[in-house]
Amino acid sequence: MIDLQTDAMPTVDSIAQTIQIAVAPVFLLAGISGLLMVLTTRLGRIIDRARIVEGRIPHARREDQQELLHSEAEALWRRIRLMNWSIRFCVGGALAICLVVVMLFVGDFTHVNASIVTATFFVAAMVQIISGLLCLLYEVGISTNRMRQGIEIALEEVLHDLPRARRHE
Repeated sequence: MIDLQTDAMPTVDSIAQTIQIAVAPVFLLAGISGLLMVLTTRLGRIIDRARIVEGRIPHARREDQQELLHSEAEALWRRIRLMNWSIRFCVGGALAICLVVVMLFVGDFTHVNASIVTATFFVAAMVQIISGLLCLLYEVGISTNRMRQGIEIALEEVLHDLPRARRHE
């Protein structure tokens, strides 16, 4: 027969308190899931754009057009890699938050002091999420820079195609 000691079993109040403490990390998980939705949507759009650009390379008639398309494709692949790392870091952060919640319950049920492990998982989660956001920030910078370069090239082509007399108006 198993002897269950009442002081070894967590009480309903103890479990309720642990659930209350675990609510904050769960809200953080909801925020991370929203961030992951944004990141995966952005990644999908970049991949679609890369397919279009790479499909146009063989059909470019002039060498400068091919160079421009190759440059654009390289930038898109850099952005894809950054978005992949961003997603990986954010998923790692979400997993670390899940481990925080698990450790809260393990610490309560086993009466083991899991505070150092719990804090370590939380800090690891924050570092990973920060890393994911930094990758996103860098990717946005590349995107913005490429957009500016594209506008400048388009304006150069328009000015080049205008008759000389109209350029000075």
